[in-house]
Amino acid sequence: MPMVSFLLYVFITSFTPGPNNIMAMMFANKYGLKNTIRFCFGVSAGFFVIMVLCTYFNIMLESFIPKIEFFMSILGAAYMLYLAAKFVFSKDGKEDQEESKNNGFFTGMLLQFVNPKGILYGITVIATFILPYHSSNISLLFFAILLAFVGFLSTFSWSLFGSIFQKMILKYRNQFNVVMALLLVYSAVSIFVK
Repeated sequence: MPMVSFLLYVFITSFTPGPNNIMAMMFANKYGLKNTIRFCFGVSAGFFVIMVLCTYFNIMLESFIPKIEFFMSILGAAYMLYLAAKFVFSKDGKEDQEESKNNGFFTGMLLQFVNPKGILYGITVIATFILPYHSSNISLLFFAILLAFVGFLSTFSWSLFGSIFQKMILKYRNQFNVVMALLLVYSAVSIFVK
């Protein structure tokens, strides 16, 4: 296995801006790092499930990707646009904070199932770097855990950034929300621009 290429691909793809990282930064800014960790664990859990599915159904998914890619792209883009609108029109109420405490894990987990970047990333990394070199269930499970852990590190890093700069971002909350929403819109649009 070309380990350096594998690690470069995994870390660059995981740490670049995308729905998971942008949401993690927004949640940490709005609710604090402690309340955002649930979201990060949810992202990691959902990503682990996606990696396992990509591992064991990679050949089948490759044959169906042309059929489901358009549907997944529309679903993922719609969800990202919904999140963008939610950021722009968000309020600073306690009901939002309570909602975050109750739904952070599931929000993070469910985001993975409509995140085309994550699904295509899983298919690519599994097909290119893992399956040609590894076939035992233990090694495949290890790589799924490793990729989920990198996903956690990525979202946690972005959460940390959001919480460290919380005071500055609070001062410019409206502008920050608009920029984050625009990044989500960019992520949604980039799905359709090849």
